[in-house]
Amino acid sequence: MPGNGSSDAGCSKTATGSYSNTTCGQTELSVTASVISMTVGIFSNILALCILVNAYRRFRLKTKASFLLFASGLVGTDLLGHLINGSLVLYVYACNKEWEAFDPHHILCSLFGVSMVFFGLSPLLLGSLMAVERCIGVTRPLFHSTALAAHHMKRLLGLTWLLAALVALLPVLLWRPYQVQRSQSWCFFRMEGPRNWLDVVLPLIFSTLGLLALLVSIVCNTLTSCTLLQSKLRCHRQCRRKDTSHHFEMICQLMTIMLVSCVCWGPLLVNVIILSTQVQGERAFARLLLAVRMATWNQILDPWVYILLRKAILKRLFLLVHSCWCIKSHSHPLNRWKCSPVKGSGETSGSSISTKPEFFCLDGSVGGLPDTIIKPIT
Repeated sequence: MPGNGSSDAGCSKTATGSYSNTTCGQTELSVTASVISMTVGIFSNILALCILVNAYRRFRLKTKASFLLFASGLVGTDLLGHLINGSLVLYVYACNKEWEAFDPHHILCSLFGVSMVFFGLSPLLLGSLMAVERCIGVTRPLFHSTALAAHHMKRLLGLTWLLAALVALLPVLLWRPYQVQRSQSWCFFRMEGPRNWLDVVLPLIFSTLGLLALLVSIVCNTLTSCTLLQSKLRCHRQCRRKDTSHHFEMICQLMTIMLVSCVCWGPLLVNVIILSTQVQGERAFARLLLAVRMATWNQILDPWVYILLRKAILKRLFLLVHSCWCIKSHSHPLNRWKCSPVKGSGETSGSSISTKPEFFCLDGSVGGLPDTIIKPIT
């Protein structure tokens, strides 16, 4: 293990058993990456939490208030995850990853494992809960306004955290404690060594719940998007104006959260299932560590969804894209040749006055002749 980082020879340690060597340069890089990730994550989540709390206090529309409540819970969970997990990682590196010296009774490892599972599973469950809530609010608005009151939403939020905490505490309650992984920088489910059926089932429960939450989010967000699109087209045909901008704002945020969660958490959940059911080599555990690092980016990217994908910013982005598209379409050379000659009518004995232009463009614009054309008598 690395010591004070003065030389590679002095801080490199040949591990016993199945653990691999770790150099000072790799450790310093890992510590720097952890500090940067923790700092950026905390700053992003605090900024997003302030925006969501202010919006929750100011916005009185019930359908959006429940969404903002869940979003605030999600960002607050990510913030605590960065604080707790980041602090534990830095402490492990500060102690040179010598677990036998600073954690002989495996108390810190159990805390680390519980924290990893809880703060990993909670955002996935909250994302699916937000997708279900928005799907009900769009497809069944009457039921949403009458049956789902504010105290119901708060109870659902608490039950989601309780479910994630129960899954995280199962290894400790069933006397199958978390295990220090091969990199010796984090703790997770028991993936190698002597195992029984509980050591296989526990990580499978974690991965299955995570993948199920992603699947529910995909289905509900797709159904909500299709319903909103149909409503928008129907209102456009009937020349009615219906304010659904807040729905589109929320669905844009949900779709982005779903995409980020699938990219960041999908590899880890799949790797956990593979390692739990099959005997793998060194490369599989290296992929697991890479998947964990990818999953940490979920807590960094989630708050930026609420910072950037707000109604005001989305409106400006739409206007910018629309203006660029209009400039391109008007400057296209084909638009200049969409004219067709049409004979005028309404000629008199002294002069022929045409009340319509002799040319009109197929795209609705008038051609190059004036509105009133005077012709000599022939």
